[in-house]
Amino acid sequence: MARSDTATSSNSRTGESDDGKPSAQDASHRGAMEDEESHRLSLLVLTVLALGLGVVTGFGAVLFRDLIGLLHNLFFNGTFAVAYDANVFTAPSRWGGFIILAPVIGAVLVTFLVNNFAPEAKGHGVPEVMDAIYYREGKIRPIVALVKSLASAIAIGSGSSVGREGPIIQIGSALGSTLGQIIHMPVGQRIVMVAAGAGAGIAATFNTPIGGVMFAIELMMPEVSVSTFLPVAIATGAATFVGRWFIGQQPAFAVPPLQALATDGNAVVLLVLYAALGGVTGVAAAGFIRSLHLAEDWFDKIPGRYTRHTLGMLLLGLLMYVLFVTLGQYYVDGVGYATIESILVGHTSAVWLLGLLLACKAAATSISLGSGSSGGIFSPSLFMGATLGGGFAALLQATGIPIPLSIPAFAMVGMGAMVGGGTGAVMTAITMTFEMTREYDIVMPMILAVATSVGVRRLLSRENIYTLKLVRRGRAIPKALHANMFLVRHAREVMDADILVLQAEHSFDGFLREHEAEGRLRHVVVIKNGQIFGVLRVNTGLRRGLEGAHTGVTLADIASRDYTIVGENMIVSDVIERIWRKNAFMAVVVQGHGIPREDDVVGVITREHVANSVADGLKIYPR
Repeated sequence: MARSDTATSSNSRTGESDDGKPSAQDASHRGAMEDEESHRLSLLVLTVLALGLGVVTGFGAVLFRDLIGLLHNLFFNGTFAVAYDANVFTAPSRWGGFIILAPVIGAVLVTFLVNNFAPEAKGHGVPEVMDAIYYREGKIRPIVALVKSLASAIAIGSGSSVGREGPIIQIGSALGSTLGQIIHMPVGQRIVMVAAGAGAGIAATFNTPIGGVMFAIELMMPEVSVSTFLPVAIATGAATFVGRWFIGQQPAFAVPPLQALATDGNAVVLLVLYAALGGVTGVAAAGFIRSLHLAEDWFDKIPGRYTRHTLGMLLLGLLMYVLFVTLGQYYVDGVGYATIESILVGHTSAVWLLGLLLACKAAATSISLGSGSSGGIFSPSLFMGATLGGGFAALLQATGIPIPLSIPAFAMVGMGAMVGGGTGAVMTAITMTFEMTREYDIVMPMILAVATSVGVRRLLSRENIYTLKLVRRGRAIPKALHANMFLVRHAREVMDADILVLQAEHSFDGFLREHEAEGRLRHVVVIKNGQIFGVLRVNTGLRRGLEGAHTGVTLADIASRDYTIVGENMIVSDVIERIWRKNAFMAVVVQGHGIPREDDVVGVITREHVANSVADGLKIYPR
C-alpha cells in the first residue's frame, strides 16, 4: 500500500508504470514529440514554401476581385463583364425597383453554399481563422477557400454590406493551412503558414504589404521571431507583387494633396481635435461591435437559415433602394469604396449626409452579417470611419471654429481610428490607412486618434469585434504578445534549493518518520555509488495514514529514473527544452563540470517551478 501511494506521488506525474518502466502513454507521447521534431522544416524550406503560398494567394486575390466584378455586373446590370471599379458609384440598375431582390437572390445562394459545404465560411472570417490557430492546430479545411470565395463574391456582388478583406484572409489562411497539412510539418510551422496566407491575402487585396505583415503579427501570430516573421514577410511581398502586376501600383484611394496639420500655433489645437475624434470613434466602434452582435442574436431567433438571411437582405435591399431614390446613389451596397473616395476628394461634405450614411452603413453591415452573410468588416469600418471623421470636421466648420480644417484629413484619420478601435489592431490600422492613401501627413494625427479610440473602446467593450465573437463561443484569445522574459533566467534562479540528497539504501519508512512533522511535498535526489540514481517527489504526511505499517523498501526501490540533469547556469528555455525532450518531470540542477557527483547537486526544477516562473514573468505586464 505504501509503495502504491508513493508511486502516485511521483510516477503518475510522469506517465511511468508502477514497475518503473515507461507506460504506453509515455512512449506514445515521446514518439509524437520525436515525430514532430523529425518533420520540422528548415527556415530556408519554410521560406520557399511561403514564397509559393504568397504567389498563389496573390493570384487568388486577383481572381476574387474579378469574380466580385463579374457578379456585381450580373446582379445589377445583367451583363457578363469583369471590369468593375469599386471606387466609382454604381450606375442605376437596369432592373429599376427590382434591384431590391438582388441581395435576396444572393442570400439564397450564399446560404446554400455555407450550409451544405462549409459553415465556417459564414460571417467575416477572421474569428474562424483565429479559432483555427489557437484551438485547432492551424487546421482549416481546404474546401473553405473555395466556398468562402464563391459565397463572399456572391454576397458582395449582390449588394451585401460587407468587405472583401475578411474573405481573402480566410481564403489565404485556408491555402496556407492546406499546404501545411499536405507537407507534414509541426503545428507551429503550420500556424506560420496560416498567418502568412492571411497577411498575403490582405496585402494583395489592398496593395498594402506593410499592413499585411502588421495584420499577421497583431492578430494571427502567437509568437514573433525571425523564423516566423520571415515567411510571413516573404509571402506578403510576393502576394503584393502579383497583385500590383494585375491591378496596378496605385493606392486603394486617390487622395489630392492636403494639409492635415497646420504649421503655426494651430497645430496643437488640431492634435487635440484629432484626439477628440479618436474618442468619439472609440464610442462608435464599441457601438458597432454591440450592434453587430445584437443583430446576430435577433436574427438567430428567427427559425430557418434561409428565412433569416433572405429577410435581412430584403431589409438591406429596401434601404439601398430608398437611398437611391432619395439621394441618387445606393451608397451602402458592397464594400462602399465609392463613398469613401467621394469624401476624400471633397465631393461629399454635408454634415447631415455624412451622419445619415454613418447610421445607414452601421445598420446595413449589422443586418448583413447578423442575418448570415459572408464578408469582412474592415471595409465597412473604413466607410464608417470616413463618414464619422468627415462629419466631425464638417460639424466643427459649421460652428465657425476659427481654424482651417480639412474634411478629407479628418476622414482619413477617422478611417484608421475606426478600424483600430473595432479590431484592436492598432499598428495594422495606422499602416494600412497610410498605405491605402499614401498621405504621410496624417500619420501623426492618426497615431494619436487610433490610440485614443482603442482606449475608449476598451473602457466600453473589453473585447474587440473579432475576439467577442469567439468569447461568446467560450474561446478566449490572448490580447497581447508577451516577451517570455522568464525564459532567459538561469536555472539557479528558478530551482528549488530546499531539497534532500539521500543515499539509495536509505529506508523509505525511516525517511517518512524523520520528516513526518513537515507534512508537505519534499523533493529528494537519490544517490547510489556517489552518483545521481533517481528522484522522488514525496508527500511527507503519508506516514499519518500508515501508522504501524512496515514497507521494507528503500529509496532506490521507489525512485523514478524519469529525470534529466542541467547545469546551474543553463537558461530556463534550455531547461524546458531538455525536460520536454526527455519527457521528464524533474530536472536535477548541478554545479561544476564533468560527471555530476553527490556534492554537485544544488537543487531541482519541476514543471510546477516552470509554471511559477511563467506566472512571475507575467506580473510585470499591465492588465
